[in-house]
Amino acid sequence: MGQVNLRINGYVYTIGCADGEEGHLQAMGRVVESRIDALRSSGARTGEARTLLLAALQLADEVHDLSANRLPSSAAEELAGARAARLENQQRREQLALLVERAEGIAAALEQD
Repeated sequence: MGQVNLRINGYVYTIGCADGEEGHLQAMGRVVESRIDALRSSGARTGEARTLLLAALQLADEVHDLSANRLPSSAAEELAGARAARLENQQRREQLALLVERAEGIAAALEQD
């Protein structure tokens, strides 16, 4: 099991993680620290707990927005178009099958005559 030391808001925290995940955990720590730095540089004069809360809320808001909009609108439109094309192709296959059946029936009738 790996361990990473993260410096968040001036404190060092030792966090355990799966082997190989150390770099990812360090990157997440840098994101959190950058949010805290941005809050401080914005002139917000809040206590430590409130600063951490605001940073967490900002990150949670981003996660919420990303999960609510998993597909960009252009991808959603393309997906809808693909579904419509698939339905149209299925209908055409069914029509073609009926035409083939009719043609075979006509051919069979002509052969009997």
